[in-house]
Amino acid sequence: MKIGITEVAARAEVSEATVSRVINRRTGVSAKTREAVERAMAELGYERSTRGHLVAVITPQLSNPFFADVAELIEGALAPHGLKGVLCPALPGGIQEREFVTALADHGVAGVVFLSASNTLESADPETYNVLAARRIPFVGVNGGFEGHDAPVLSTDDHMAAELAVDHLWALGHRRIGLASGPSGNKVADRRAEGFRTALRRRGVADALVVRQYYTIEGGQTATAELLAQGATAVVAASDYMALGAIRAVRRQGLSVPEDVSIVGHDGSMIMEFVDPPLTTVRQPVDRLAKAVARSIVALVGNQDVPKGELLFSPELVVRASTAPPR
Repeated sequence: MKIGITEVAARAEVSEATVSRVINRRTGVSAKTREAVERAMAELGYERSTRGHLVAVITPQLSNPFFADVAELIEGALAPHGLKGVLCPALPGGIQEREFVTALADHGVAGVVFLSASNTLESADPETYNVLAARRIPFVGVNGGFEGHDAPVLSTDDHMAAELAVDHLWALGHRRIGLASGPSGNKVADRRAEGFRTALRRRGVADALVVRQYYTIEGGQTATAELLAQGATAVVAASDYMALGAIRAVRRQGLSVPEDVSIVGHDGSMIMEFVDPPLTTVRQPVDRLAKAVARSIVALVGNQDVPKGELLFSPELVVRASTAPPR
């Protein structure tokens, strides 16, 4: 015999409407009543449909430990609310991302999180967001917003991140500091470059050394080689992966890190504590970001109002062995 909401309502001694509200995570149900309904469902073996309980997390490069860490934390923060995270790795702004979103919308996805996906691109195709908005499916952005939509955005303060890195290197005595940043048109990379230039202007440096490349080890290596040719004694990399490429570029020129060139990364993946040398990096507050993302999604799915606009989270500098005073 298939168990339905009628049987659950009878067991919990509440109305079917109340059971429906609990199943669909609607407001207007007390904690005590919600617990009674959940207990009745467990006792009767009621199978909760996954339709409308899935949250898609669109993200690039799950091979990058930073994205994997954040995605896992978001999944963990959603689970206590009866929501299941589904990871959808896709190149930002590509057709695969739009196909993921469209397919999941057809299957009744509860919400979508854009984790440094097309929301980081200045020229992103708005069709993906328009599909979600038209179907009233809530979505949230991490480190990038949505043109024409007032969805919540949770971001690391990139200007502060640049200031922390520059301040650290400047205090060590470096004056020729370069930035290996991400590609132009990437909102995060643009803001980090702007913050880097601002930090140096505060210290009387008008012409900042900035090279734009891809967020990859190869991109970091290429950008750093250019910065070294311009006389940089320290390099701020826009990601930890780029920082690994920066270390490779330094060593391929017969130099050492940090004796000859200091390197600072960005993201704060735990694995960077165990590279050679352990990487000084600006850590994004992934725990707080993930909890804020989950809180926003849960509220939106429950038809509750959430603050609009971008909420900035403060990063922190983690000093390890890849930075030292210049020779």
